Amino acid sequence: MKIYKHPNPILAKKWYNFLAIKYWPMWLALGLLRLSTYLPYRGMLGLGKILGYLFMWILPKKRRITATNLRLCFPHLSETARDKLLHESFTSAGIGLLETALAWWASDKRLRKQAHIEGTEFLAAAIAQNNGVMLMTAHFTSIELGIRLLSFAGPVCVMYRPQNNQLFEWVLQRARRHYVVEGITRYDAAGMLRCLRAGHAICYTPDQDYGRISSVFAPFFGVQAASVTGTSRFLKRTKSPLLPGFYYRDSKTQTYYLQIYPALNDFPSDDEVADATRINQLIEQAIMKHPEQYMWQHRRFKTRPIGEPYPYE
Repeated sequence: MKIYKHPNPILAKKWYNFLAIKYWPMWLALGLLRLSTYLPYRGMLGLGKILGYLFMWILPKKRRITATNLRLCFPHLSETARDKLLHESFTSAGIGLLETALAWWASDKRLRKQAHIEGTEFLAAAIAQNNGVMLMTAHFTSIELGIRLLSFAGPVCVMYRPQNNQLFEWVLQRARRHYVVEGITRYDAAGMLRCLRAGHAICYTPDQDYGRISSVFAPFFGVQAASVTGTSRFLKRTKSPLLPGFYYRDSKTQTYYLQIYPALNDFPSDDEVADATRINQLIEQAIMKHPEQYMWQHRRFKTRPIGEPYPYE
């Protein structure tokens, strides 16, 4: 079912527009990614863990960022425990890469067998108000598959960062048009308002550091973090409800769990710091259920309050 309302212009291109030599490595990578969907699930998990282990050693900068984040967020853990969590985070990221392939190319029938979704009644009730819904989630390693699961609960728009590689962007957009109403770049405020005012649900991830502009400092695992204020500002303009929704994998049962929660009461408030703190706390609670499945590889604390040192090497 093609439901893309405002397709990315890159979709006008054809496969033969990406035959230049510079795209060959990406063609190879995407071909191998596509083939991984034919593996049995246990095989996919095993291959994903190997990939994650390789990423950990060939991407030393990401390893250092992850180690710093875990040290800041879990100071109570021993160095051994944090090192174990670091390894598990990278193996989860490797699995997440292959789960992206499932999100793009696996059939609805296959994924529905592995999906356990709760709280769809909250989303349905919010959408029925015809005032748009902000569906707040976070960057877990299964994020693309999480978006696909959200589409089972109801039509969703999604905010995203355009990819630097044009071939990868083309494949991403072609895949998403089958399960996303509209893809909106993170800088397209007008597109976000358009989706909400059209009564759609929009998947929104406010857990990354986008700098000082339009951000306030709020605690995240006890550390002051630049936290976007767009969540509050957009909802004040549209009067849309905010529903938290989080997802995780259970490798033992080969099940993906998606939990959608009721709309937040008294949100947004008149205090942007209080709102950002409340959102960070919700994300913290979701992370603590499966901390190894969160994307610790991004620099969550790169923007610091005046006078505080930059924590990353």
